[in-house]
Amino acid sequence: MIQEQTSAVLSALRTILNERKGLEALEDAIRTQRDGGLGPAFSEAVKAISAAPGRVIVTGIGKSGHIARKIAATLASTGEPAFFVHPAEAAHGDLGMVQIG
Repeated sequence: MIQEQTSAVLSALRTILNERKGLEALEDAIRTQRDGGLGPAFSEAVKAISAAPGRVIVTGIGKSGHIARKIAATLASTGEPAFFVHPAEAAHGDLGMVQIG
């Protein structure tokens, strides 16, 4: 029992370490303003989303779809009208949700 708990704790610590490394790499990429850094592209993406008339439509399949749903929910909860459209369902009627403005 103690060995199982120790294994679970070690696994959790490894996961936290990996997540922290990923966030640090993302932070570095966003801070970089030149040489292929994400800084300028990130700023432009934020401007485009903020300036979008109407609602922001987010889409994706599989794990990308799960993330897209969360992005749409986060945008909506922070005051930016947004919703998720599943690409396969879009071809079967969900495109009716997509309108100009």
